[in-house]
Amino acid sequence: MSEILYPLTSEVTLVTSFQDADPMGVIYHGNYFRFFEEARRILMEKIQYGYLAMNDSGYMWPIIDTRVKYVKAIPFNHEIRVTAHLTEWENRLRVDYVIYDGKTDQRMCKAHTTQVAVEKVTEEMCFVSPTVFTDKVQQWHLHGKL
Repeated sequence: MSEILYPLTSEVTLVTSFQDADPMGVIYHGNYFRFFEEARRILMEKIQYGYLAMNDSGYMWPIIDTRVKYVKAIPFNHEIRVTAHLTEWENRLRVDYVIYDGKTDQRMCKAHTTQVAVEKVTEEMCFVSPTVFTDKVQQWHLHGKL
């Protein structure tokens, strides 16, 4: 019997705020990262490796690269659905995102962020993700939960 692998994904529904909009009434491009962050937070909590657990494990995970493709402007007071999918974890943490219109399901944005582990004590970047993280991802992929 072959292994069943469960993809590690998360989803959050949000309503955009007036304070996130630019003078034209659409969400300022820099504020999209707050939406990505919320979906990533939920994703990492699924494997019990949220921000407090990261800190307690002795690692920081700074973002070293991002890519965003803005497909359609998002107005304020608009419902959106943000998905996050863990696509790399062995040597770095890469999360792919899609923002959908909450009513029509039309794709409005796609993006990814890349993070690396940095040891808190030495402040040295790790070239391989620490096992405290990869073990949790592997367990999720095999069982769909921790």
